Amino acid sequence: MKLKPIIVSLLETDLYKFSMGQAIYHQFPGYKTTWTFKCRNTDVHFTDEMVEEIREQIKSYCNLTFTEEELEYIDNIKWMKGSYVDFLRLWRPRYEDFEITNNAECGLFIETKGTWLNTSMYEIPTLAIVNEVYFRMQYNYDELIESFKERLDEKYDNLKNGHWYAGTFSEFGLRRRLSAESQELAVQKLSHLNDTNHSASIFIGTSNVYLAKKFGVLPVGTMAHEWIMCVGQGNHKHNPAYSNWYALDAWIKEYGILNGTALTDAITTDCFLKDFQLTYATLFSGVRHDSGDPIEWGEKMIKHYEDLGIDPKLKTLLFSDNLNFERADKIFRHFSGRIKVAFGIGTYISNDTCVPPLNIVMKTTMCNGQDVAKISDTPGKGMCKNPEYVEYLQRCIDWRMSHE
Repeated sequence: MKLKPIIVSLLETDLYKFSMGQAIYHQFPGYKTTWTFKCRNTDVHFTDEMVEEIREQIKSYCNLTFTEEELEYIDNIKWMKGSYVDFLRLWRPRYEDFEITNNAECGLFIETKGTWLNTSMYEIPTLAIVNEVYFRMQYNYDELIESFKERLDEKYDNLKNGHWYAGTFSEFGLRRRLSAESQELAVQKLSHLNDTNHSASIFIGTSNVYLAKKFGVLPVGTMAHEWIMCVGQGNHKHNPAYSNWYALDAWIKEYGILNGTALTDAITTDCFLKDFQLTYATLFSGVRHDSGDPIEWGEKMIKHYEDLGIDPKLKTLLFSDNLNFERADKIFRHFSGRIKVAFGIGTYISNDTCVPPLNIVMKTTMCNGQDVAKISDTPGKGMCKNPEYVEYLQRCIDWRMSHE
């Protein structure tokens, strides 16, 4: 490796990977998935030197194991169970599950195949490695980090003096961070907002479990699209238009009333609401927005709660789609007093510099030998190798929406 190891702990992933991982371990241990990397920036190219560094960094990551101190930290999270912690004691990443080549339009091809238990855990560290390798090898990193620090200071000052009011927010930027250094600086800086009574915004934590442990803030995260896609579409006997029902049902079996923020847009929010009826709407503490117009979505959710006879003020809307503090401020002011609002803010916190961030993803593309897909509230956010499957999924959704 030409760079220092980028991932230095197996805790260095988003909390929802452990939340989903525990439910996968207990309910779907035999499921197998394929994950595929994609760079959405049309003007970005990864050199052969970058690809080799990424390969070596992932090898280094695959040599990590959990320490007893890390396992104790996970075990102390309220909804984590000893059986899963014991599994993690034995678990380690497998480099044999990775295929990494330069055979792609952007110059970097990454695919992982294996059990869902394994491959789910690779997504976030892989994306963090790709980002940091690219920015360190493509640009003058010292200039980037100075630019980052200046912008971070400006954000902090605007939050502290009340120029922006972001209510309750968390940092969600691990997958697209400039570097491990930048994310650590951000979490450390923002945690000081809570040291003073002068800030109108409250920083509650980070999705990065490693940094949550290091700085004593809350680790944040419940479920991702992979959960709905694989639970709902991985069993080929299921009608995929009912993916949300299967996913919500399995989540409640695992967690009951704990850890309950439901993701709404895996196969459109309108289809989600067909299954998010009184029982689930009562048991889940809130819902997460990740595509589509946030104001329209929030109004739709408030009306849905009201139609079910549930007081929206008891529930939380968590917004996590391409946010900055200015947008969060507007969303918060719109819904203030009507429903609880929280924000998960990613790239804008962890990779705001003088150069544009990468728009990279790593998504589940197959489960148990068949295609899976998401159809979100924003066209183009899905990623599936088989257009025919996407058309089939859309037809299933359309039929259900017009016949129920």
